[in-house]
Amino acid sequence: MAEVKLSAETRSEFGKGAARRLRRENKVPAVLYGHGTDPVHVSLPGHETMLALKNSNALLALEIEGKKQLALPKDVQRHATKGFIKHVDLILVRSGEKVTVDVPLHLVGSPVSGTIVTQDMTTISVEVEATHIPKSIELDIDGAGEGTHINAADVKLPEGATLVSDPEALVLLISTPGSSSDAADEAAVAADAEAQAAGAAAATEA
Repeated sequence: MAEVKLSAETRSEFGKGAARRLRRENKVPAVLYGHGTDPVHVSLPGHETMLALKNSNALLALEIEGKKQLALPKDVQRHATKGFIKHVDLILVRSGEKVTVDVPLHLVGSPVSGTIVTQDMTTISVEVEATHIPKSIELDIDGAGEGTHINAADVKLPEGATLVSDPEALVLLISTPGSSSDAADEAAVAADAEAQAAGAAAATEA
């Protein structure tokens, strides 16, 4: 993933009033943490930051008072209804440093006709170098048939990435409508309904 360059300005005013003033100027208040340093309060350009943070693991190359700092978004607060960015917490990283991130899973291909895909995990947690975070990880399901199940351990990770998610966690399952498991569930529901009806009839007779 390429670095996204942003110019950041240090700020000395805090609180809701100061944050509102920044947002009126199309800027985003942010705090930079990490590596045992004191937090640095900065403001970021609003439009450029919004575009950069469309990717949850965007690697930001911040220019602060002539110095370059690499950072990853840790927490992004957005307005509940309008969606604009209210505040960002950033964590400092260094080139070559290992970080743990949740990477989106991107399904490629189509399973056998007539089957359905039930996806339990849309992201997978991996440890990678901060400057080599994949934008997404592809999961090939082309031609996969009924009964195919993929666990986290089955996902092919990019070179240099290490799985952090539970290896046994179910990522997805491919089934068909009316499969044996569905039929068993339907039979159980029907049996329960019959039992309830029989109980009601017995109570009426009594």
